[in-house]
Amino acid sequence: MEKPRLFISRELFPEVIEELEKFYEVEVWDKYHGPSYEYLVEKLRSVDAYVSMVTDRIDCGLLQVARRLRIIAQYGVGLDNIDVVCATRLGIYVTNTPNVLAESVAELTWSLILAVSRRIVEADHFVRWGEWYRTRTSVHPLMMLGTELKGKMLGIIGLGSVGRRVAEIGKAFGMRVIYYSRSRKPDVESSLGIEYRSFDDVVSEADVLTIHVSLTSETRHLINEDVLRRMKKNAILINTSRGPVVDTDALVKALREGWIAGAGLDVFENEPLQPNHPLTAFKNVVLLPHLGSATHEARLAMARLVAENLIAFYKGQVPPTLVNSEVVKHRRPGFD
Repeated sequence: MEKPRLFISRELFPEVIEELEKFYEVEVWDKYHGPSYEYLVEKLRSVDAYVSMVTDRIDCGLLQVARRLRIIAQYGVGLDNIDVVCATRLGIYVTNTPNVLAESVAELTWSLILAVSRRIVEADHFVRWGEWYRTRTSVHPLMMLGTELKGKMLGIIGLGSVGRRVAEIGKAFGMRVIYYSRSRKPDVESSLGIEYRSFDDVVSEADVLTIHVSLTSETRHLINEDVLRRMKKNAILINTSRGPVVDTDALVKALREGWIAGAGLDVFENEPLQPNHPLTAFKNVVLLPHLGSATHEARLAMARLVAENLIAFYKGQVPPTLVNSEVVKHRRPGFD
C-alpha cells in the first residue's frame, strides 16, 4: 500500500521525522522562513496530511483546493490561523499540542517579569555599551533602581495551566496573587492561596499584570486604552499569550505618557515586529521574538504529540488532541 503523503512546513526533530516515516511519505520544508501562502495552496493540493505552524495561514480558500487533505496537525496550541469551521465541514481533522507548554511559557513569563522589574536588559546595555565605564563609578545609590516583588500584588488574567503555574511561582516569590478567569477555580484558590477578583479589580490592584488567555473575538484588544488607564502607574504589563489581546497603539500611548511603569512582551499584533516599531524606543520594555515554547523540552514534546496525532489517525483512531470533534460525524479517521 502506498504511504499517504505528509508535508511538514518547518524542520522538526530528526527522531520524530524518523518515526513518522514509518507511516508516511514525508516532505519537510527545509528553509528557515516558512513557505508562502501561494506555495501552500499549490502544495496542499497533492498531500494527505499536513503539519502546520501557527504562522501558516490556513483559510477556507486554501482548504477547498486541498482535496486530498485529511488531517492538519498544528505544531502549537493556538488555532486562530486555521479556519476550523471550514475544515470540519470539509471533513478535515485538526489537532494541536496542548498541555505540554505550561512550564516553558510560565518560566518565560517570569523571565520577563524579572527582566522588567529589575531592568535587566537596560542594565546589560549600560555595561555592554560602555555607559557604566564612562560614569567612572562602580556603585551609586540611585543607579538602575528596580522593584522588589516580595509583598507586591501579582494579577493574572486567565487561569489555565500556564496561569496556574505563574501563580505558583508568584507565591514562591512571596507575592500576593489575585486572578480573573471566565470560570472560577476554587480548588486552585485553596491549594495555592490565591484570590478570585473581578477583571476590573485585578487590573486596578495589580503591581504586575500578566495575561494568559487564548485569542477570541472577546479577548481581542482585551487590554485597551481604558484598561491601561486603570492600571497603577508603577505597574508592569506582561503578555505571553497572543499579540492581539493587547491594543498595541494604546500600549504605546500608555508607555509614552507614563500610565504604567513598563512592559514585557513575547507576542505582538503583527509578527515579526519591525525594528523601527515605536515599542523598540522604550528602555522600560523588554521585547522577545515569540519564545514562549522555545525550550528543548517543550518543543520536543510538541513534536512528539504532533506525531502521536498523525500516527493515531493513520491507524484509523481518533487523534488524542482532536480539536474539531464534530468532524468524526463527517468522516472516519484514516485514509481508507
